[in-house]
Amino acid sequence: MKARTNSAAETQALAAAIAPILRPGDLLILSGDLGGGKTAFVQGLAAAMGIEEAVTSPTFVLAQTFEGTLRLHHLDVYRLDSPAELADLAVEELLADDAVTAIEWGERFLDQLRADYLRISFGLGGLELPPDVRIIEIEPAGKSWETRARGLEDALQWWTRR
Repeated sequence: MKARTNSAAETQALAAAIAPILRPGDLLILSGDLGGGKTAFVQGLAAAMGIEEAVTSPTFVLAQTFEGTLRLHHLDVYRLDSPAELADLAVEELLADDAVTAIEWGERFLDQLRADYLRISFGLGGLELPPDVRIIEIEPAGKSWETRARGLEDALQWWTRR
């Protein structure tokens, strides 16, 4: 599915639309351009999950955990160079937790992560569009997401029909 947002607030609203579909243990792989909206997406997701803490990019701390209606682990693996560094973050334990885990730049380590995930790719709109426009591709992978694909399409119809 392809969606379009015209501002950081719309990217946050798109994430909020996905939040009710999420289950404990879900993995979100966030990829795309620097400044593409990955952290804005997680901010919207966190707000929809009742998290009141400020969500910032975990680029330098690498991992943050927030408590809401579901626990949310937010990781940024941009600066990691190897699977061993990923293991040092205890990602397996985080994924075993009954939490939603959102990993920015997670596509770099797909071989080390589970095969069931929702991949969300963020692209800048390009020269012909205003600078805040984001083209967001949402790709469910795995059996868990197969069963929720229709609900995901319904939740995102406002953005995908633009």
